[in-house]
Amino acid sequence: MTPDWSWIERYAEQFRACQVHPGETAVVLSESGSRPELVATARLALASLGAHVADVVVPTPPEAGPLPTRSTGASQALAGHRGAVAALAAADFVADCTVEGLLHAPELGAVLGGGARVLMISNEHPSQVARWPHDEALAGRVARGVARLEAARRMQVTSAHGTDLTIDLDGAVRAGSHGWCTEPGSIAHWPGGLVLAFPAAGSVSGTLVLAPGDVNLSFKSYVRSTIRCTVVDDTITDITGDGLDAELFASYLGAYGEPEAKAVSHVGWGMNPAARWEALATLDRWEHNGTELRAFAGNFLYSTGANEVAGRFCRGHVDLPMRGCTVRLDGAPVVVDGVLVRDLSE
Repeated sequence: MTPDWSWIERYAEQFRACQVHPGETAVVLSESGSRPELVATARLALASLGAHVADVVVPTPPEAGPLPTRSTGASQALAGHRGAVAALAAADFVADCTVEGLLHAPELGAVLGGGARVLMISNEHPSQVARWPHDEALAGRVARGVARLEAARRMQVTSAHGTDLTIDLDGAVRAGSHGWCTEPGSIAHWPGGLVLAFPAAGSVSGTLVLAPGDVNLSFKSYVRSTIRCTVVDDTITDITGDGLDAELFASYLGAYGEPEAKAVSHVGWGMNPAARWEALATLDRWEHNGTELRAFAGNFLYSTGANEVAGRFCRGHVDLPMRGCTVRLDGAPVVVDGVLVRDLSE
């Protein structure tokens, strides 16, 4: 498919926000299974800004099973390829067009260590980007959220459905993404608008209750029946529920045979008013990778799997954006019943 000019313009706007300028070395990273129109749009947008563009294309690895991995941010496409990693690390800017994205990939540290700025454009159809206008003010709001998180020692998450989680933030890495990256050795995902903590090992305990309307992004579907999870020392030790959703979730996490798949990856909340919770209902699954739903304003995001801070990497990464939660930092709310407090929403 030939990219529409409107897609190219919107990609160029986002790359310009990442301070891509004439003469910079830019690499478009893709794999054989990447969405062709996404790769072509990224390449043309970078060229329109005067960047020196090169392609790094790697084979999409065979699915190792036992189940497909989806919406993980833990791409295995690089597979430790030294030449590909070296090319990415030597670039000024990388447009990450792999299917799953490099956010939790084991090679990410080496790429960022070379000073590259990486924008992860998860496997979203380029026609979606017009709905995510560049919001310069989002950077300031996310920065305020990160500052609050960095000052806190404890996060408490509750909901009317029974969620009651305690997260010890000592030793956690705290971060935010507003959707563009300007510093050498940094990564962002697009669309952005997310504040996150990657807790140290043994820092999360309590009860996690997913209610109808919450989202399982590995399944790219809304939860239809309640799922109750007991979390002990980071790990989901028990999953119960009244319907098929709990059974599917438990079976999926257990299928990998990796205890890390049931452990916490990161926790945080969404900040982006342009990201829409309803999007899954209007898109076919092939059209998106769910990145938008990680960032919709006021969601609490609980994720399982890869957590570099705790020394865990695995394939079974699951993002679970939840509605209606209250998130407190040292007792002070940042989200109340699924709504951002005023100074984080304006």
